[in-house]
Amino acid sequence: MTDKVPPLLRNRDFLLLWQGSAVSSLGSNVSTVAYALLVLALTGSPADAGFTGFVALLPQLLFQLPAGALVDRWNRKRAMIWCDALRGLTVGSVAAALLAGHLYLAHVLVAGFVEGTLTVCFRIAASAAVPNVVHPSQLALALSRNEARARGAAMLGQPLGGVLFGLGRAVPFLFDAFSYLVSLGALLMIRKDFQVERPAQPGRSGQLGHLGQLGQLGAEIGEGVRWLWRQPFLRTTTFLIAGSNLLFQALFLTVIVSARQHGGSSAAIGVMFGVAAVGGVVGSLVAPALERRLSMKVVVIGANWAWALLVPLLLVVRNPYLIGAVYALMCFVGPVWNVVISAYQLAVTPDRIRGRVLGAAGVVAFGAVPLGSLIGGLLLSRYGADTTVWLLAGWMALLAVVSTVSPAVRAAPSLTEATPLEPQPATAG
Repeated sequence: MTDKVPPLLRNRDFLLLWQGSAVSSLGSNVSTVAYALLVLALTGSPADAGFTGFVALLPQLLFQLPAGALVDRWNRKRAMIWCDALRGLTVGSVAAALLAGHLYLAHVLVAGFVEGTLTVCFRIAASAAVPNVVHPSQLALALSRNEARARGAAMLGQPLGGVLFGLGRAVPFLFDAFSYLVSLGALLMIRKDFQVERPAQPGRSGQLGHLGQLGQLGAEIGEGVRWLWRQPFLRTTTFLIAGSNLLFQALFLTVIVSARQHGGSSAAIGVMFGVAAVGGVVGSLVAPALERRLSMKVVVIGANWAWALLVPLLLVVRNPYLIGAVYALMCFVGPVWNVVISAYQLAVTPDRIRGRVLGAAGVVAFGAVPLGSLIGGLLLSRYGADTTVWLLAGWMALLAVVSTVSPAVRAAPSLTEATPLEPQPATAG
């Protein structure tokens, strides 16, 4: 007779990890808004504000692969602790410079880039750690709680960032620095290891020179990329995620422009995104129940067609609150997709290469985000909001058709039967 698995809410280590990450995510959302407001206040240039956001997002494209390989080499918990400590110092330096009256745009750009780089490493380590903190039967539930955490932090943090910036320019950055200290403290209290015991491997203890170390790191990255590529379902869904990320990043700016053109105030636009965030939170809470009732094939095909049908509605609704309601339906679908696909990916990926696989998937999925922002801006400048919505609707319809006819999706495996799939040895030719 097997021991009964305690409820997730009684898993002390998971709760510490969740609570610490929730506070730091709230702080990150606060500072994200504050960075844009700060650059506008310093330079008065929307172009500078946009460039600052691009620099902060650039690590998502540059460092997913090396961060994944390093997370598989290092002790994941220790890496996360260092990331929190250094992120806190980085954001704290912005607050200190503001209080001293000597902050320059270059400082903001460097701080955003450093914080973004550390966040990539932290996120990959945290995602890879989840299967080692919770029971396999609770993996989807744990991921749904993480989805709710992320979306709740965005819902609360973005308005809070504006409020705190109004109290004083340094206040939101002090808040963010403190949030990293809270996360660090939570990590220090967690007892479980974040990875299985790994055998010592040659070349990792300093025997190789710098070129040898770089070559081995490249080989390790290649192992993760090859593993992902050899999984047809994960390979296909990774590219589908990239396509939808591109769409939503372009759509974010599009709905703002559309709401503005139809008389929406800044406050109404804020409420619009607040309503959308509620849809995401609700979706993340019901995701475990839907995961138990729907096959992965139904989730993938259904999510893409739901988005394809919802995007054109933005041509019909004009009121910012109705736009928010349509956007909320789109955000409701997202967590179900994320929980189901992420649970399967984590379940079938061997622990020793999990960071590299997450990095390989992340460079495709998150690399589309800055591209979507760039494409959205170009389309809006050239064609206007309505034509941009039509073009994005066509793009989403194409993704829905691809998901429907894809053999890998139609033969999607079952999450309940997922077991780690060891990498195959590389073959010549």
